[in-house]
Amino acid sequence: MSRILSILFIIFFLFSCQENKKEEQKAEKKPEKIITQFGYTLNNYNVKRGRVKSGDSFGTILENNNLFYPQIYNIVQKVKKVYDIRKINIGKPYTILSSKDSLNTPQVFIYQPNLIDYVVVSLTDSLWAEKKSKAIQLKEFKAEGVITSSLSETMEEKRLSPLLSNELSEIYAWTIDFFRLEKGDNFKIIYSAKFVDDSIYVGLNRIHSAFFEHRGKPFYAIEFETDPKRGIFEYFDENGKNLRRAFLRSPVQFSRISSRYNLKRRIAYYGYRVRPHKGTDFAAPVGTPIRATASGTVTKSSYTRSNGKYVKIKHNATYSTQYLHMDKRAVKVGQFVKQGDYIGTVGMTGNTSGPHVCYRFWKNGKQVDPLKQKLPEAKPISTGLKNRYLEYMGPIKKQLDAIESNVNFGQNLKT
Repeated sequence: MSRILSILFIIFFLFSCQENKKEEQKAEKKPEKIITQFGYTLNNYNVKRGRVKSGDSFGTILENNNLFYPQIYNIVQKVKKVYDIRKINIGKPYTILSSKDSLNTPQVFIYQPNLIDYVVVSLTDSLWAEKKSKAIQLKEFKAEGVITSSLSETMEEKRLSPLLSNELSEIYAWTIDFFRLEKGDNFKIIYSAKFVDDSIYVGLNRIHSAFFEHRGKPFYAIEFETDPKRGIFEYFDENGKNLRRAFLRSPVQFSRISSRYNLKRRIAYYGYRVRPHKGTDFAAPVGTPIRATASGTVTKSSYTRSNGKYVKIKHNATYSTQYLHMDKRAVKVGQFVKQGDYIGTVGMTGNTSGPHVCYRFWKNGKQVDPLKQKLPEAKPISTGLKNRYLEYMGPIKKQLDAIESNVNFGQNLKT
């Protein structure tokens, strides 16, 4: 009996060994997972990741990783026309790819100044550098909100990016006065955000469609490509009417009105005497870009003691605009500019107590309040394009209508 048990044990042992050998062979045959990043197969290198610390430089980082002068100096001189690698900032990540041998010699240095862009520096005999960007993926989200105090506060409560407030203000610039919203006004939006590496949020893309109910009246805004060749998108309502006007509402994005057009303004500094204010002041930090509110020809690009640096644009026989207190002027007399073109930056030149652009508006030679003018609309959409738009708009309007109030949708993101 014991002999039989011994034989069975031997058979079982041999069988187990054979199975273990098979499992080992399977494990050996299992292919290594290939990892690629920055255009390199990381499996082929020893990979070291880090962040620039106080006191670090490109040279000291490489010295700590088996690369020394004068080779480091040669690398800096060779690649500085593409990117001055000496100007690396504290806290920014870097990656070093080194040879898989006993020397562990650095082959590639990769520096990431931000979440999207990166610089590749080859450290081998063929020294070179190249600036690259990660592929950006767009993801779509839905959101809604009810105004209780202001649009920005509602966005904050919903943990939405404040940039969405600015986007809505731009879209509805000539339809809704966002400085005079009422409690109970509400909105629904469909927008997209930008991501890299599939899950790292790098910013808002844009709003694609919106619904805003103001004082009980509904306002739709659906994005539609009107010029595929130039990639131009515009917003239209449910009837195909363009929400844009021939003039932008503001010469500065993401700003607030700090002083309105007021012919009866009284100022304490002047003994409360009437000092008419014939412009609209848009407060913004020094250096903020100023844009032309409509297409036209620059008639003045100059300086006076009161206006500071300023630009004046003639748009047609009826309308002209002026932009005061600039820090820098970017256009010359006689130059033609298109709506939205950069013409200078916000400053504090001339008679001013704070950084802003004073926006002045002429109609038939008389200064008027631009926010109270019935300004011409943008060029109407053609009949053929309108029919295409209405067909395109239908399903999107249904999407907006289906968004229920007081519900958070998707991954609402805040910058």
